[in-house]
Order: sequence, then structure tokens, then C-alpha cells
Amino acid sequence: MPQSVLVINCGSSSVKFALIPTANAAARVQGLAESLGKPEARLTITNETGQKTTQAISQADHQSALQAIFSRLGPQSLIGIGHRVVHGGELFTVPVALDASVIAQVQAVTPLAPLHNPANLLGIEAAQAYFPQLPQVAVFDTAFHQTMPPYAYRYAVPDMLYRENGVRKYGFHGISHAYVAHRLTMLNGQNATGQGWLIAHLGNGCSVTAVWEGRSLDTSMGLTPLDGVVMGTRSGSVDPGLHQYLQRTRGWTLDAIDDMLNRQSGLLGLSGQSNDMRTLLAAQAAGDEAAILAIEVFCYRLAQSMAAMSCALPYLSGIAFTGGIGENAAPIRAKTLQWLKHWNLHPRTQENELLVGGKEGRFDASQGPVLWVIPTDEEGWIAQQTQQVLNGKTATYPAQ
Repeated sequence: MPQSVLVINCGSSSVKFALIPTANAAARVQGLAESLGKPEARLTITNETGQKTTQAISQADHQSALQAIFSRLGPQSLIGIGHRVVHGGELFTVPVALDASVIAQVQAVTPLAPLHNPANLLGIEAAQAYFPQLPQVAVFDTAFHQTMPPYAYRYAVPDMLYRENGVRKYGFHGISHAYVAHRLTMLNGQNATGQGWLIAHLGNGCSVTAVWEGRSLDTSMGLTPLDGVVMGTRSGSVDPGLHQYLQRTRGWTLDAIDDMLNRQSGLLGLSGQSNDMRTLLAAQAAGDEAAILAIEVFCYRLAQSMAAMSCALPYLSGIAFTGGIGENAAPIRAKTLQWLKHWNLHPRTQENELLVGGKEGRFDASQGPVLWVIPTDEEGWIAQQTQQVLNGKTATYPAQ
């Protein structure tokens, strides 16, 4: 029986997992328990050959969903479990082995991620109860961005808010950005020296990161994942005065404004119909003006963010697109790059259109900055980092 790492990613209402053999990361079993706490809760598992099975787990909470996952996996030769933890604050700059002190520290920074860290901790608790003798590792979404310099992560607010409340830019999607940065290094000479990249992780959540020599120097998300570019249901950056304006003119509470900005804005808010880019591209093709505007705003703000993030780079080697939209929406890549013509970009239309459905490749004309599509692999990266920690090696950025 091959040795494997079990990767667990607990969200607020879902549990994503992958069983990844150490010898062949592609031959994985993976799945998703979703709609937790609701009658329609279900568990879907995809085996190594791509076959899917689904079972109802009505009203299941995180613990019972994980119990169902563990029992479905059957006997395994596990060497460890890797957990995605969204927020590590300034406490964690690399993946670490889980123990009581680490768990306490994750709990301590929970106010910075009140929707995510509690779910992550539930996954850790359930896995430790089911596999009490198995070593477990926390891989933090914020850790990759801890290499940002103070001038990039500090806000121009009173210093006490940073010292006493941790108010600063943290950035997210770090696991994805770290994987893509590592992959870019491998694809472009296996030496990160002198390489500067802009990585656009585009899904329902979106962020842009400036990576120099394998390290994050700036990123578009901030104290929370709401900041930065336009996303599926999140507004991205807005005037901070919007909150007071809406409270004064509409009588909205802070909670109502927060809900609007996180769950009713972005592509959904602009289009009035969907947060799914596939739906909006189809509507755009049919001449829907709201969908056209939503896409134009999305692409313009994305290009604007790339331009801002590029200030962190001594040299721009190129741009990489990843995530569900980044990997599959060729028109979005093309429209975004049109706003950046002054960078001497030369995208090749045919190659761009062919790079969908999980394909990795370049679509530049070998002039100016390089243009890549790189499918992300957060689960594979968590498994790799977990192995590194279990082998007694110190995880670093860039990955060695």
C-alpha cells in the first residue's frame, strides 16, 4: 500500500480533502463535503480514475462529515495530515507541525479570520481525534506573504492599531501563489534569481501577487480577503467612506454593509445575475449590457491591480494566470492584457484560446514579458509542504 498524505481544507460550510500518494501526487483520491448543516448536505468523492460517487449526509456538521470521509477512505498508509489554515497572522511564516501551542496560537489570531479559522480548527480537532498517533501539519494561507516589507504591508493609520490590534495587510491565497511561484521557477530555469512575476489567482475570490526571486513582495488582498480586485461576490477595494455614507443615507448597520460587500457585490452585484464568469461570458455574447459592464470592470480593475503590484518588482519577467477563471477564461485574460499594452506584451490569440481545461502553457510571442497559464494545485502543495515538515526540514520561501 503506497504511503500518502491526507490534505484537509475545512471551509465555513464545506470540507475539501485529497489523499495524495508521496510517490505519485497525480494519482490522488479527492472529494468535497458541501452544504454542511443543511438537509441537502452531500459528500462527493472522485477516485484516481476520475469516477465520482455521491452520498447524502443530511444535516452533517464538520465533525460528522470528516468521520464520513475517513470511513470512506478505508485502510491507508498515511504518513501525516496537512491542514490548510487560512490565517496565521504574523506568528507563522512557514508550515509547522501541529501541537497544543500551535493550536492555541491559531485560536489567538481567530479574530482576524472569524469565518475561516474556527472551521480550520474543527478539522484539526476531528483529525486528531480520529488519528491520534498521526503527525499533523498546518499550512497557512497567509505565510507566503510574510516576506512583504513593512512599506507594503503597513496601513497609514495610527501605529497603535498595528501594535495592539494587528491592523495591517496580510494577503491570502498564499498557498496557491506559492505553488505557482515555485512552478514558474521550475519552468524558467530552476533558479529564481532575477525573476519577477505577477501572479493572478482568479476564481470566486481573486488576488494579484508580486513575486521577486520566489518571495511575495506585495499582494492585493489586505487585512481581510475583501480588499483588492473585483471578485465573484466581493466588491474588492472601495472608498473607506462608503460605510459611513450608507449608514447615513440608508440607515444600514455595519453588519449589513459587510454582508453587502462580501456576498452581494462583485460580478454578482454589477451584473445582477451571477457570480459565475461562464454565465456572464455567455450573457455578454448575447449582448447583455449588465454582463458586459461587469466583465469590463473586472478586467480593468485586475489590470489596474497588476500595474500597482508591479511597483514592487525590480524587473518584470512575466504574468501567470491561475484559478478557475485564470485557467479557463481566455477572453478575460485577453481583455485584461489589452489594458497593459504599454508593457510591451505580445499575447498570441490562438495559443491563449487553447489554454483551457487544466492545460499549462505559454501564450506570448517570445517578445517582452512571458505570459503563462498555470493550473494551481493547492492540495499538492500542502502535501509537499507537509512531507517537508515531517522529514525534519525547515520550510522556506522560496521552496528549496
